[in-house]
Amino acid sequence: MLGWVLAEADKLDHLARSVDLVPEFMKEMTHGQRLCLLFPVAYLLGSIPFGMVIGRMKGIDVTSKGSGNIGATNVGRLLGRKYFYLVFFLDMFKGLLPMLAACFLLSDARRTPGGYLPAKIYVSWLAIGFAAIGGHMFSAFLKLKGGKGIATRLGVMLGMWPFFTLPAIPVLAVWIVFFVTMRYVSLASIIAAISFPIWLIIIGNWRDWPLLDEQLPLSVFAVIIPILIVIKHRGNIRRLMEGREPHYHPAKKHEAAATE
Repeated sequence: MLGWVLAEADKLDHLARSVDLVPEFMKEMTHGQRLCLLFPVAYLLGSIPFGMVIGRMKGIDVTSKGSGNIGATNVGRLLGRKYFYLVFFLDMFKGLLPMLAACFLLSDARRTPGGYLPAKIYVSWLAIGFAAIGGHMFSAFLKLKGGKGIATRLGVMLGMWPFFTLPAIPVLAVWIVFFVTMRYVSLASIIAAISFPIWLIIIGNWRDWPLLDEQLPLSVFAVIIPILIVIKHRGNIRRLMEGREPHYHPAKKHEAAATE
């Protein structure tokens, strides 16, 4: 199964390299200039507080109810399971779309003899992901406050094709397993995040990716991500150790209606 996924990934990667996806007005720009234009767009897109917007549409201020967080977990507890998924995927796309746009803008970049991008291009590409994540955590629309950015980080990983996309698939599986069995969103997120660099090493070695050469920025980012997630969840970790962390239980229909 994994072999089939990797084979299909090779086909998609070859197709992406063979198609010119750069808009005409950007072809005279350097790759750094293109990504500089995309950086503020990624931050503003990341700043959109979808959890708050959907809560307001349902007559609820999610920042003053439940945990007060604008993320999918709190929205799901207040409004029900379908709103958990809605906010989760909207927040995920905040990270995914800018990363895919960056991928398109880099489609004509000169590559190394091994077929990889130079390290400085990877750094610029990752900066777009940081902008989207930073927008979610420090939203321009919420006086630089925001959520924990788990879904947005997942979108960034999936959009870093194929070097983060392939490791992100088993990471998502790890999250699902721990969430379904233990019902702690925070614990599932922490464990899944910690597993990300491990999966990157496993798949990277299998695929002979230059993780300590051209792709060193990707390796560093893969370590930074779980560290940031653990720091952002330090309150959850404390409650888990004290046995006070609530299990995730989405609001039932009558409970959601009562909050409106």
